[in-house]
Amino acid sequence: MRNISTFCAISVPVFVIVMIVMLAVGIIAGIVINIVISNKKLNNTKNQATKILEDAYAQAKSIKLEQVNKTNEEINILKSSFERENQERREQFSKSEERLTLREQNLIKKEEVLEKKTENLEQMKELLRAKEQEVIKRGEEFESERKKIDEKLVEISSMTVDEAKQVIIDKYTDEAKLRAAKIARNIEENAVMDANKKAKQILTLAIQKCAADHTSEVTVSSVSLPNEEMKGRIIGREGRNIRALEMSTGVDFIIDDTPETIVISAFDPIRREVARIALEKLMLDGRINPARIEELVEKVRRDLDNTMKEAGENACFDADIHNMHPELIKILGRLKYRTSYGQNVLNHSLEVCYIAGLLAAEVGADIKLAKRGGLLHDIGKALDHEIDGTHVSIGVDLCKKYRESEAVTHIVASHHNDIEPQSIEAVLVQAADAISSSRPGARRESLENYIKRLENLENIANSFDGIEKSFALQAGREIRIMVKPEQISDDRAVLLSQEIASKIEKEMDYPGQIKVNVIRETRFTSTAK
Repeated sequence: MRNISTFCAISVPVFVIVMIVMLAVGIIAGIVINIVISNKKLNNTKNQATKILEDAYAQAKSIKLEQVNKTNEEINILKSSFERENQERREQFSKSEERLTLREQNLIKKEEVLEKKTENLEQMKELLRAKEQEVIKRGEEFESERKKIDEKLVEISSMTVDEAKQVIIDKYTDEAKLRAAKIARNIEENAVMDANKKAKQILTLAIQKCAADHTSEVTVSSVSLPNEEMKGRIIGREGRNIRALEMSTGVDFIIDDTPETIVISAFDPIRREVARIALEKLMLDGRINPARIEELVEKVRRDLDNTMKEAGENACFDADIHNMHPELIKILGRLKYRTSYGQNVLNHSLEVCYIAGLLAAEVGADIKLAKRGGLLHDIGKALDHEIDGTHVSIGVDLCKKYRESEAVTHIVASHHNDIEPQSIEAVLVQAADAISSSRPGARRESLENYIKRLENLENIANSFDGIEKSFALQAGREIRIMVKPEQISDDRAVLLSQEIASKIEKEMDYPGQIKVNVIRETRFTSTAK
């Protein structure tokens, strides 16, 4: 037991020492191994670094070579460009030197010519001096001879020099007066001829510069239909649609055998236009019945008012006239649908405006005033169906109402010589009005007389109380009158038709017969809520 414990006591320290030694050996071995690995990695890194450096040197060498080549190319290009520019400059210098040489030679020649001219000038001066002396000498001789002649004339005529001069002056004064009178008469005759010629030239030039269109208004319009079946839809059951159209628009719809066409007949262009537009919109809408017809006709009338306003604005723009009252522009636009002897009044007014402006430019008058007066000279015709009086008096009232200048108002008042024109512009507007009206084809007398007869027919019907609307139809062979049902009874309607027919017979001359149709209609409307 003692030996075992002694052995154990001895073996434990030895084991610890052995373990320590082994641990130290392991640590040393690890250190050695790490050093070996580190050296290996260091060698690899050195090799990579060497390779990278070699690659970088090779790449740098390549880039350097490329840059050197590129630089050499640029140097060559610059060198060639410099040589080319140098060559061009040398050529320019050579040409400039040649020109300078030529100029120098020319200057030398001119100098030689100038020297010759100077020598000639000196010679001319000597000649002039000699001539001057000769002239002075001859003048002295002439003066002495004149004195001798004067003395002899005094001895012969027993008159002094002053008296002889007075006789000669009196003689030539009478001759000069006679010649002046003849010249003055010739100048006066030539002035009259030149004035007439100049006036004709001015008028001709103004007419040539004015290229206005002339369109004669007619009393019918045609509306194309998409097919023949549309005629039946427009007529309606028992003709109620066509009657509603005629009553609402006041025109006559002629539906005959003409394929796919309806003719609208009326002397009033505004009614005819309302009927045409309403009929076209009805065909597009497809709902053709009396209620829809009346609604659409009223809408078309409102739209046509806007159209007339735009026509007035366009007329002012075309004529280059500004600062006109908006209400006056609306009234001016109504002339688009007004005719005078078959001539559209708005086109006529624009033409008078242009011609008056051109005439004013030729004679040096106020162009703007002449054009403004020419555009407004017939403005009264837009309302002469609604207001009593001539279109001149109506136009003057409108100009005063909407604050046009006194000069423009005077032009309107004097364009038919109702008053004496007091300005050049008023006379020019008269001339322009006559030119526009008298041009061949501008007016149609028969059409105007026909329209006036239809207007008189409607005026007779409207002169009775209780009349709501009246329309002359079928070229004046029928007058259709709509009365106010609350004022005219059925019995009174019968008497009213007879009274109107009697007044037409007394006051109008017309061919054939005129049918008087008095229509009384009562409507009751309720709304379901």
